[in-house]
Amino acid sequence: MPLVVQKFGGTSVADPEKILAAARKAIRAQQEGKQVVVVVSAMGHNTDLLIDLASQVSDQPPAREMDMLLSTGEQVSVALMAMAVHSLGFKAISLTGAQMGIQTDSSFTKARIRKISADRIQRLLNEGHIVIAAGFQGIDEDFNITTLGRGGSDTTAVALAAVLQADACEIHTDVDGVYTTDPRQLPEARQMSQISYDEMLELASLGAGVMHNRSIEFAKKYGVPIHVRSSFSDVRGTLIVSEPESKSSAVCGAAMTRNEARITIQGVPDRPGTSFEIFKRLADAKITVDMIVQNVGHESQADISFTVPKEELKEAIKAVQTAVTTVGASGFTHDDDVSKVSVVGLGMAYQTGVAQQMFRALADAGINIQMITTSEIKISVLVARNQAQSALRAVHQSFGLFRRPTDAVEWSKLPSRKATSADLEKLVHDLRAADMEQLSLSDISLIDDQARITLVGVPDQPGLAAMVFDAVAAQGIFVDMIVQSYDGHEGVTSISFTIPHRQHQACLEVVEGLRPTISFSRVQSSQEISKLSVSGIGLRSHTSVAIGMFEVLSANGINIEMINTSELRVNVVISSSAGKQALDCLRRKFELNLS
Repeated sequence: MPLVVQKFGGTSVADPEKILAAARKAIRAQQEGKQVVVVVSAMGHNTDLLIDLASQVSDQPPAREMDMLLSTGEQVSVALMAMAVHSLGFKAISLTGAQMGIQTDSSFTKARIRKISADRIQRLLNEGHIVIAAGFQGIDEDFNITTLGRGGSDTTAVALAAVLQADACEIHTDVDGVYTTDPRQLPEARQMSQISYDEMLELASLGAGVMHNRSIEFAKKYGVPIHVRSSFSDVRGTLIVSEPESKSSAVCGAAMTRNEARITIQGVPDRPGTSFEIFKRLADAKITVDMIVQNVGHESQADISFTVPKEELKEAIKAVQTAVTTVGASGFTHDDDVSKVSVVGLGMAYQTGVAQQMFRALADAGINIQMITTSEIKISVLVARNQAQSALRAVHQSFGLFRRPTDAVEWSKLPSRKATSADLEKLVHDLRAADMEQLSLSDISLIDDQARITLVGVPDQPGLAAMVFDAVAAQGIFVDMIVQSYDGHEGVTSISFTIPHRQHQACLEVVEGLRPTISFSRVQSSQEISKLSVSGIGLRSHTSVAIGMFEVLSANGINIEMINTSELRVNVVISSSAGKQALDCLRRKFELNLS
């Protein structure tokens, strides 16, 4: 019999009327011949109220007791939902995380799921019950109640769908699908019929509030199709699966992370180990580091810039002050009035000119770019916060995201999807290892046919990146990594990018030809570089990957020239002479996590 997991968020169960409406949706699915598990969040703003209560009692409530308190919100919801189903004449039973057998580690307020014993749920389903499951919670090996952190109910729903081998996981929310950008920011945003796991992971990490990134990691890892749809209507919504909506479009969506802060550490000694020393201190302080940009050093010094959430800036500065002294940097600057604007799409991995198009759109809108970092399927720029809305609209318009692609997947053509044998084998393996959320790396690779170009001392003004990459693209030169760093010197910046080794000389001629237009101080280049990449599922939620890379390269005396990071991959540029040694030591470090 088909099985569906339906998740209803807080706004979808905010009052008795909405709870009854959600109960009717679950009953309708059962009447269509499906077994139904319903995962619910706490009602409305109930979690916020509980947090406020705790703050009135204690300035620093223990994390264990916070989990005990916050878990009660979902317990109220599941009981009311079960009552609602009963009142409509059908069988339902409510279960807490512990009663379902969701076992987690002991990281209170941010626990990870280790395993789920689904026997009880399956028995109840076979007896004809609609199972009402409490989201966001579990129990550790000492029987302590734990919670899964932000977005935890999404994670519960997808994890249950994986273990129960569900045909789909429906996420019922207050929006009717996934949009090309936040429709509250741009009314012209378009609802997509389908989006890939990788694209959704990147958009979720950029603040797209529809889904939390840990739930998407689960879905990709175990092949769970996710159907995002409205709680309040029967519109078709959006599917999150392995394939994108369009194979011809380079970009599927754009996002703005408004409240960012930038820190630039200046005069960092350009030697092995400095990146590790800096970011280990930030990790130890539990600081969420997002964009990391290390540009090529000169005169034995480099600058490292990164962004953190604005509300974490004060704590980040404390960690940075210690790091600056430890590594012997000359100082640091910070700015809490910046925002990040990004575009995402699987198509940019094989289509050229995407970055150029984004930079040109921003230049035409008169928007200055402070930092750039790129990955295989994402380009992010840092801009002044008062220009962020205009920047988002400019790139959304430039890529025509308000228009439906001509080859967009039609709902009527969507195939029936089931868990594959590989998904089930992975699930069984992880359940036996008692770690469903373990880091899962797919590849550790070395690309050694690249060269690097760096423009030093470039005027920091709108249109700079557009001019550079317009000229490079006009000569058919394929650009891979792009890093623009804020080097802390008033009015100037530096841009580095990597290209195929065979196009090095042609690219040098292009950038030298820009001197009459852009008065940069000098060009640095190297034909002796390699790009080292670690890719997989969970790189954002397992922050140890980037730190681990920096640590092992430092221990082996290998210097990092450039860094950029994304949800799916961490890239570093090193000297090609150290390439094979670096690849071998990374494979030894991460071999247990390779899928």
